[in-house]
Amino acid sequence: MVVSALQEIRQRRRGIVENTFLKNLLSPYFRANLIIMILFAAILTYFQVWVGVVAFVVIIGICFYHAHLVQSRKELLGDYVETVTSDLENTVRPILLNNPLPLCLVDSHGVLIWFNQRFSDIYPEGRMFNSVLAELTGLRLGDFESPEEGESLSFLEINREDQIYKVIATVLDGDMKGNTMLYWMDVTELKNLQHRYGDEQICHAHIIVDNYDELIASSPDERKSIIAAQIETAIRQWVGRMATTAVKYRSDRYFVVFQEQYYRRLEAGKFSILDEIRSIETDADFPASLSIGIGKGGKTLSENEEYALSALDLALGRGGDQAVVRKRSRVEYYGGKLQTVEKRNKGKSRIMAHALRQMIDQSDCVIVMGHKNPDLDSLGAALGIWRMAENRDKEAYVVINEVTGYMDPVIEQVTAANDYHLISGEEAMELISRDTLLVVVDTHRTSLVECPELLNLTDKIMVIDHHRKTEDCIENATLTYMESYASSASELVTEIFTYMGGGKKPVDRLEAELLLAGISLDTKNFSIRTGVRTFEAASWLRRNGAELSKVKQFFQVDEETMKQKSLLIANAEVLPGGIALTSGEGVFSSAQIIAAQAADELLNLQGVRASFAILRNDSGKTVVSARSLGEINVQTLLEKLGGGGHLSMAGAQTDLSLEETIRQVKDLISEIGK
Repeated sequence: MVVSALQEIRQRRRGIVENTFLKNLLSPYFRANLIIMILFAAILTYFQVWVGVVAFVVIIGICFYHAHLVQSRKELLGDYVETVTSDLENTVRPILLNNPLPLCLVDSHGVLIWFNQRFSDIYPEGRMFNSVLAELTGLRLGDFESPEEGESLSFLEINREDQIYKVIATVLDGDMKGNTMLYWMDVTELKNLQHRYGDEQICHAHIIVDNYDELIASSPDERKSIIAAQIETAIRQWVGRMATTAVKYRSDRYFVVFQEQYYRRLEAGKFSILDEIRSIETDADFPASLSIGIGKGGKTLSENEEYALSALDLALGRGGDQAVVRKRSRVEYYGGKLQTVEKRNKGKSRIMAHALRQMIDQSDCVIVMGHKNPDLDSLGAALGIWRMAENRDKEAYVVINEVTGYMDPVIEQVTAANDYHLISGEEAMELISRDTLLVVVDTHRTSLVECPELLNLTDKIMVIDHHRKTEDCIENATLTYMESYASSASELVTEIFTYMGGGKKPVDRLEAELLLAGISLDTKNFSIRTGVRTFEAASWLRRNGAELSKVKQFFQVDEETMKQKSLLIANAEVLPGGIALTSGEGVFSSAQIIAAQAADELLNLQGVRASFAILRNDSGKTVVSARSLGEINVQTLLEKLGGGGHLSMAGAQTDLSLEETIRQVKDLISEIGK
């Protein structure tokens, strides 16, 4: 390859020598001077012939002299190039042999045809014309990707006897089928420095002992200090394993700074401290638990602190007993195995009722909206807020765009009452102003509300929700009432009703029945996620006219839907670990309700701990409904599909095909217990 390059230099030199005179003769400067001299000689000839002839002879002599001078210079240049070329042949060989970088030359088949001593030190078993690059080093020429535009080299990294080499490939003749020179650069120290830099990145963590005051208050005097000491000892031992210390700035709060290398250990161990704290014996009717918020990956320490506080807020909003890690581009969740503890004090409900009453009185009108494809809980809570606004003599509207099949009869019944102002999202956008109160019920996620555009058209927003908080939350809310312990949004709205006052009849019969239906829907007829306050809300609705027989009618489905649900249950398979999975081919107009009911029914199978039902709806979406008995957190699983919900009840809708969704759900199921 080197010889061919030198030959090319000689050929180019000969071409330069042969064509230089003609190029100089025709060059702009020489041509201009020659033309001027010829014109001057012609003028002299006009006045005196013999003088002009002499001038032309002089011009011809100048041309011959110029040609001779140029030729002499080119010969000198040619001799110089020849000398350099000859010296280059004698210089390149020792440069290649004694190059400080390991070098090897391979042909198009990956066979070593030459290498220097440095390369031989790395691979002493290498043999010229006998060793194959792939067998010797594990590298293949095809693994070197073509360099991107603007780059001339491609490279790979390889480990060899605790050393890391960056291998750069260069095709010598510009032909991808030709011989290739490989340069081996030792980057071990650089990589070690990079790893060390990554390991020493700072992470911030805030830790809160959930319900600490109630936990200690529920313990006998002689046990209070023991339980508090056990919790603190477990936390400090856990922190000590990260070669750092915890700063306790309140009786139930800790702040920790640790390095990235220890975070990877925490992640691998799934934050075992959550299980350690949960195993501490207490005298309360609920176990001890932690909420941990970790911030990492920020450009500054203050950004990490902001991430940590945001993660802690998410952990608390999701019911505690979990660690939430906030990175620059994503949020990760760990734990969350406990049901949220019900708060027996209704002080917050009373405060929210007072604040909502003030916001209604100070607004020009009230617009209420729930989530897309509203269910009975969303509709019941929305009509409850509508009634509160009407009782305060304010114009109120409920935003509903589309409903699922089983909700059609309910919406018809509401519309037939002629009292409720049901409007579309477009109509709401025409009515709303900066002084309008927008109340969002049964969701806190921007992507799930009926009309997301409304969130940017007013300065007064209140959110009432019972789902565990996610990062896709409404950030510009004036007032947020989120209680993950509550069974439903209808339960929260019912409690607010009890403190609203106003002297008018608090709720009509239809509204009371829809609120009770919402509670029944999310508690599966009071079988799950029910507490004392759930039954108190239900009894208050019953006293205000809710008829159980009417509520039952809201859940009735047509004959075809019943057959589809039964077929879905019959086709279910029980996977290892007690996970039931079922799916149905085709398109279902009531996919959401069928999947939800099928998942509920599958929990009645003996040995089943969780169930998943997957269907395609008539909007082109794939619907996933998941249920569990509490041992498996289905919420965190379906959050990975863009859904959400609660520990024991969750759902998601995706744009993926039925087959692809089933595959992803099975992958998520396989992660359970890891």
